[in-house]
Amino acid sequence: MSKAVVGNEESLEKLKKLRISSLDGDDEDETLVDNNDNGDYMYDDKDDDDDEDQVRIGFAEKPKAQWSLLRHVFPSKAGGVPAWLDPTNLPSGRSCTCDICGEPLQFLLQVYADLSEKESTFHRTLFVFMCTSMVCLLQDQHEQWKRHPEQASRSVKVFRCQLPCANPFYSIEHPRYDGTDKPSGAGAALCSWCGTWKGDKICSSCKRARYCSEKHQAIHWHSSHKAECQKWRNSPLVSDSSFSNGSSVIPKVASSTLWPQYEIKRADEHEPEFDTDMSDDNGYANSLVPESRIDESVKSLLESFEGDDDKRSWASFQEQISEDPEQVLRYCRDAKAKPLWPMSSGRPSKTDIPKCSHCGSPQAFEFQIMPQLLYYFGVKNEVDSLDWATIVVYTCKASCDRSPAYKEEFVWVQLASQSTTACR
Repeated sequence: MSKAVVGNEESLEKLKKLRISSLDGDDEDETLVDNNDNGDYMYDDKDDDDDEDQVRIGFAEKPKAQWSLLRHVFPSKAGGVPAWLDPTNLPSGRSCTCDICGEPLQFLLQVYADLSEKESTFHRTLFVFMCTSMVCLLQDQHEQWKRHPEQASRSVKVFRCQLPCANPFYSIEHPRYDGTDKPSGAGAALCSWCGTWKGDKICSSCKRARYCSEKHQAIHWHSSHKAECQKWRNSPLVSDSSFSNGSSVIPKVASSTLWPQYEIKRADEHEPEFDTDMSDDNGYANSLVPESRIDESVKSLLESFEGDDDKRSWASFQEQISEDPEQVLRYCRDAKAKPLWPMSSGRPSKTDIPKCSHCGSPQAFEFQIMPQLLYYFGVKNEVDSLDWATIVVYTCKASCDRSPAYKEEFVWVQLASQSTTACR
């Protein structure tokens, strides 16, 4: 499927040599080139100025040091557990669960994206969570088209958290990034199983293990906690930082189903140097990913496209990412920014993007998650495996300061084949 477009090891070695820079909040002159040919779709303004800067793209790299993923150094990361920006006032209730199946959502990635124009956005991070069930993601496709998102049942959720420079959790001094930085205080206790959500339920026997849900408590009990609970009951009750959100180490979790953890490194995008012309009889023959790197699953995906528009869009998508095929993230917070859509079908119109549910301001594109991330997560290319073409995040243009600490934003998921997923 679409996750197979990731490049080979030689390309990975090339990426390691790139000069990496951070996501600067004041990069307001960036914009994104889109392959959209339909004026009804989101941000498809053909009369935009041509003075376009490069977007920032993210690559998944194994962290060289575990401290680089801790919350007090403000990481961008994928997989594992979130590094909560506000470690105390975490999302709760239905916000933590899939609205379709009721299971706790799994952490996908987070992007540190501070903004310089407001004091309240000195620190700012966006967090993405999703249900691991493809059945739920297929249902999510119908839900995201609803005009009133407060009525939609979603399996993918995005939260925005922001803090001023002076706050209770972090020093006003810039991090040293040498492993000596420490958090300013402890955060909420986390679930012993997933290490993601607040552990507001406690094991009545040992009084140590905490859980975000009865589901995770039951799983942990049957997998390992039944044995360790007896041991913990017979030992003195001491403070355990393993499940603390304020620890200077990544908390240990019992679950073995979390996605592997990566640091997201960022760089400017390379502009492709290829011809975009396509012949009518071979719509993707000029795809920028070499034939040797398009496996049978990708060929099958291309053949599943029903029209020339999807084939053209896919080839244009491949061309745009050809210089950096291992990218897992594309970021651009600009008024003219546009997502890079892999397909022409399944895109939102302007009216499909709701206003901010907290302040009423418009929401605009900020970043998108690429299908290559599934490759790094080791998701198998099977019929029922989780898959997407792209996940696009829209955030409040005003980056409003209203409560709660974690404000839910809007996300749009484009699947690999809109026509085939509708009947799966």
